[in-house]
Amino acid sequence: MAPSHRLARPRDNRWIAGVCAGLARRFGLSPGVVRLLFVLSCLLPGPQVLVYLALWIIMPNEEQVHYRTVA
Repeated sequence: MAPSHRLARPRDNRWIAGVCAGLARRFGLSPGVVRLLFVLSCLLPGPQVLVYLALWIIMPNEEQVHYRTVA
């Protein structure tokens, strides 16, 4: 069984803020699939962009999570 990754925005493989890449890594999906699902969800009515912005603010960068686990 693969180890569970913490929910964080990685420094590599990010396009805008790394939210989709972080979600993909956390749930074991491809970042491209998560990005595609996000873009497709923007075609539906709802607060998708606001959720993305909130996750951008809430999710820590990968280095910050690593620092907290080591210290």
